[in-house]
Amino acid sequence: MGNGRTGRRSTLICPERLKDFGAEEYLNGDVKTFQTSVSEPAELQLMSTPKPAAKKSSDSKKSSTPPAPEHLRFQDISAAAFRLQQSSIQKTPCTYSRLSKQYGMEIYLKKELLHYTGSVKERGVLYMLSSLKQDQQRKGVIVATDCNFSMSVAYHAVEMRIPVFVIMPACSSPPRLRMYRDYGAMVISYGSTARDSINHARHLAKENGYLCLEEDDSAVYLAGLGTVGMEIYEQVPKLDAVVVPAGGHCGLLAGTAAAIKHLNPRISVIGVEPEEFPLLLQSLKTDSPIKDLYCNPNKKLYRDLVDHSLGTHTFQLAKKLVDKVISVREADTLVAMLRFQEFERCTVDTEGAMGLAAILAGQLPELKGKRVAVVVSSANMELDLVLQCLERALVLDDRVCRFTVQLGDWPGDMAKLLDLLAREDVRLLDVCHRRYSDKAELFKAQVECVVEMRDKSQNSQLRRTLSDRYPSLRWLER
Repeated sequence: MGNGRTGRRSTLICPERLKDFGAEEYLNGDVKTFQTSVSEPAELQLMSTPKPAAKKSSDSKKSSTPPAPEHLRFQDISAAAFRLQQSSIQKTPCTYSRLSKQYGMEIYLKKELLHYTGSVKERGVLYMLSSLKQDQQRKGVIVATDCNFSMSVAYHAVEMRIPVFVIMPACSSPPRLRMYRDYGAMVISYGSTARDSINHARHLAKENGYLCLEEDDSAVYLAGLGTVGMEIYEQVPKLDAVVVPAGGHCGLLAGTAAAIKHLNPRISVIGVEPEEFPLLLQSLKTDSPIKDLYCNPNKKLYRDLVDHSLGTHTFQLAKKLVDKVISVREADTLVAMLRFQEFERCTVDTEGAMGLAAILAGQLPELKGKRVAVVVSSANMELDLVLQCLERALVLDDRVCRFTVQLGDWPGDMAKLLDLLAREDVRLLDVCHRRYSDKAELFKAQVECVVEMRDKSQNSQLRRTLSDRYPSLRWLER
């Protein structure tokens, strides 16, 4: 109360400085950067009775240094699990998959896509935000770029009444911008690339005293992600292996491996990353974390995986605890997305489908007949991109094909072709009749058809039938 009237909460930034904060919407807070890390306190040592000096020898010259403390301990993961149980994060199901019989192993899907923002990164973000000091929580946080990490920060910061600001490139899709605003975050459009947004966020952090959050390999963040491994161990008894997506930051893989290996070292932990961006595989070959991998992955498909570099602590944990790291092709990932849609009735993105992609591609034959848990990490993808991925997956799965035949320029020839397709129970998606084509013979017309079939066996049957009937048949490339 002030002068008999209810006072409003004072803004953290003067109106004169609003011009420094972007083009579309302007934030009302100060920003400052620091990295969150958990360090173990030094152990207290009692003074011992002094001993007489020994004679100098070659052995005495070698100074024995104590081993460095572990970056991520199981106690940290247990503390994170206890904290998350008291918050809005609920334990996600790990259900038996109907794909198990098809691939000859017991597959259990850890459905982390069921979180509110559709991503497993909510675990690490919520534990990180709850570990901040109250003074910093009052000041607020700022994040940059459009990714699962930023989305988790935006949602949980608002839930915890922490002021949050999101810096996004101007080219971001309107539905994604609307989603951040619906969470309650202040959205600022700045720059044309993700790098521009990150640099602008760091500039605001340096100038104004906010906390700039970036996805790193701090023990607090990894401990939150490691709670996935604890839940899997509790939900699936007699587990043989865990398959985890390992793209880009690899924090989920490192945290899960730390929890699983502490609970049962005999359980295999397998990391899967895209063939177009094998950051962890190349780092293991060079025995050092690679910051920038010179390749050209599809950023629309692997947005969350290619925008982050591999941290030193994450690399050391993966090197020590992960049993195997493999890469999967883009085609196998798209087909895995189709399998999720058909058999599990759920839509996932490329990161969430990579674990199953490794199984259906036949890259894990040693898991036949065993009990395997697959982490489905996320399901954040725009609707138009999902449709394009599923259409492409139908082609890669030999269920949508395109062929051309040459028909005589006589009445009824086209009807005979359509009648043959109907008898084969084939769905005709598109047909194009070209009478004036340079590839067609004289007095003949070229017909191009796009058809959809149930499975590969029906595809083979149709190919045989058409080959016997039309010598001019030509199947077009995928």
